[in-house]
Amino acid sequence: MHIAWLGKKTPFCGNVTYGREITNALLDRGYRVTFLHFAQPGTSSLSETHPDRSEVSLPFLFKSQILTIPSLKSGKLLAEALKRLKPDLVHASLTLSPLDFRLPEICSELNLPLVATFHPAFDRRVRSLTSGTQHLTYQLYAPCLANYDRVIVFSDLQRDLLLKLGVPDKTLVVIPNGVDTRRYSPGPTSAKAELYAQQLFVYQGRLSPEKNVEALLRGWRQADMGPHCKLAIIGSGPLESSLKLFYGDEDDILWLGYLSDEQRRIDLLRAADGFVLPSLVEGLSLSLLEAMACGTACIATDAGADGEVLANGAGIVLDTQRVSAQLQTILPIFRDHPEITQLLGRKARERVVQRYTLAANVSCLEGLYAEVKAEQRLVVSQVYR
Repeated sequence: MHIAWLGKKTPFCGNVTYGREITNALLDRGYRVTFLHFAQPGTSSLSETHPDRSEVSLPFLFKSQILTIPSLKSGKLLAEALKRLKPDLVHASLTLSPLDFRLPEICSELNLPLVATFHPAFDRRVRSLTSGTQHLTYQLYAPCLANYDRVIVFSDLQRDLLLKLGVPDKTLVVIPNGVDTRRYSPGPTSAKAELYAQQLFVYQGRLSPEKNVEALLRGWRQADMGPHCKLAIIGSGPLESSLKLFYGDEDDILWLGYLSDEQRRIDLLRAADGFVLPSLVEGLSLSLLEAMACGTACIATDAGADGEVLANGAGIVLDTQRVSAQLQTILPIFRDHPEITQLLGRKARERVVQRYTLAANVSCLEGLYAEVKAEQRLVVSQVYR
């Protein structure tokens, strides 16, 4: 089957990782994949080569980790590319772009089945300006999503929210994020010694308002973890400069920036005594699943589906309010009781293996593709009967 994948390659975010992991897995299972993404003419961000992979660049005016604004001719170019490629199915990993709203019409005209993955983060309760803004995104997209053949979401919470906003039940399919548990697994690492840390705690993600990293840094300071504990911040974003200005003057906080070396990130997660994700809003964090798969004890807020992932003993779940105060209490417990972090790390790994593997994710996706294609064949046969 030939899949036309409309997704994102830069700048780095969860959507980029999702597209890379899923398309690589589809290629491994014998699919042909054409990756359509927003890039300036003559540029390519593909580092992998595969005989069944090709790439189409679409022009854009603006692109960030959250939003993409296509050029005026990108819709026409997308339609022409799909007409030329004649894929069996289009899968759009939605990039929060005006083109998302035109895609159902384009695919309908070309008689192409259309599947979407809807990524935007959310909080199950509107408790802040950030979570309220995310709910507005869901309200804006709901009428459009009803025009897709299927829409993949990562949790029942996300599905229930879209159902309330009028997206048909049949359209919504829950397929949780998945992680490659062979690559992301417990193992030996020298990362802690290289960082001169006796105990290491890690945050991995964007440095942006919705990730609430300042609350983590404030809680770390209030916990007074001592000279032998270090907090590694992996990632970059719009708040990087201001956070470094206020919290970057001490040796116990390590600003590692964006790490393109996947094995280096795995080594840091393996070495960590705790992984902390203090987000105000989330979808289902791949960074969290990666840390859990590496056998790391995890602390995360109940934003999005992250609380569901850690529920019933697989980790520590925080309320999105008063994160600093909660961390002030919990971080010293992790520091002083390694037997607790070891137990939570084992339970985290078990949870991922049971529910959140990449292999299971792709198998569900294959079943969905087959179902949508069968429905298309049925419609075509009825039209010509």
